[in-house]
Amino acid sequence: MASSKALARFHAGTVIPAHPLALTAERKLDERRQRALTRYYLDAGAGGLAVAVHTTQFAIREQGLLEPVLTLAKEEMAAKDVIAIAGICGPTKQAEREAALSRDLGYDAGLLSLAALTYATTRKLIEHVQAVAAIQPVIGFYLQPAVGGRVLPYDFWRQFAEIPNVIGIKMAPFNRYQTIDVIRAVADSGRDDITLYTGNDDNIVLDLLTPHHFNGRTLRIKGGLLGHWAVWTRRAVELQAELQTATVTPEHLQRAIAVTDSNAAFFDAANGFHGCIAGLHEVLRRQGLLEGIWCLDPNEGLGPGQLEEIERVYKTYPELNDDAFVSENLSRWLK
Repeated sequence: MASSKALARFHAGTVIPAHPLALTAERKLDERRQRALTRYYLDAGAGGLAVAVHTTQFAIREQGLLEPVLTLAKEEMAAKDVIAIAGICGPTKQAEREAALSRDLGYDAGLLSLAALTYATTRKLIEHVQAVAAIQPVIGFYLQPAVGGRVLPYDFWRQFAEIPNVIGIKMAPFNRYQTIDVIRAVADSGRDDITLYTGNDDNIVLDLLTPHHFNGRTLRIKGGLLGHWAVWTRRAVELQAELQTATVTPEHLQRAIAVTDSNAAFFDAANGFHGCIAGLHEVLRRQGLLEGIWCLDPNEGLGPGQLEEIERVYKTYPELNDDAFVSENLSRWLK
């Protein structure tokens, strides 16, 4: 059961970085830097962390790193009023085991990926969610097909919104039509205790600015649960706080383009998102938080021209980085 303070912060809307994985040159877990990353996010003002998700690399499961990585992050989050979210994936039996593990480690909720159920019917998908929600509060996850997700229609999300232990949905289809399907389904359900989070790294600012009117209700996307917010997090916290009460201005529209342009570089959009994890690692490496950009899969790295794109957005949008904040605190986080 989620702590009341953590759950209240989640429902109010906050910044939730998707936590990366710190590795040594031998591709082993770098515990010191893994803890430093968590400390960075908490000191930057994040209201929660999502661990063992796509940005953490799903391969931690095959490498026997799922429990150690979850444990390290939870130890650093102890006594903090932040929501601890664990990634949950795989077929039903695996998802149930992961939900039980995260619950026993003190995590407040599970971000449930349905990528493993590629051909399941809506009925089977709902039964899968119900099984996991019986163990752990669930945050739905609409993952874009380009990185392993599947299309989930309005009918699925309408039934999903009826499941009592669902507390939120992360929308990351990178698609306006599919994002609207989710929001309309929640509006039509009448639920006011399901909080919407953007995972649309290509549309962060506009997602947070836009009121959505359906079935006589107005819904807002309250925060972001994002891989993009695993870097430059201090600025992301400032941005999210500003946008929660903002009236749209031309400057906001310009900022939306700047953030999306930066994301295109970090996520390697030009190469079909091949370097989406390595790109985030490169930013963290430049700041000194990571020693290198190594991924568990040695075939994962920066895409062609991605390094030049990261350098370009660093020069073009200096106001978006938090390098000074990291520099001031890095030695303390690495202790």
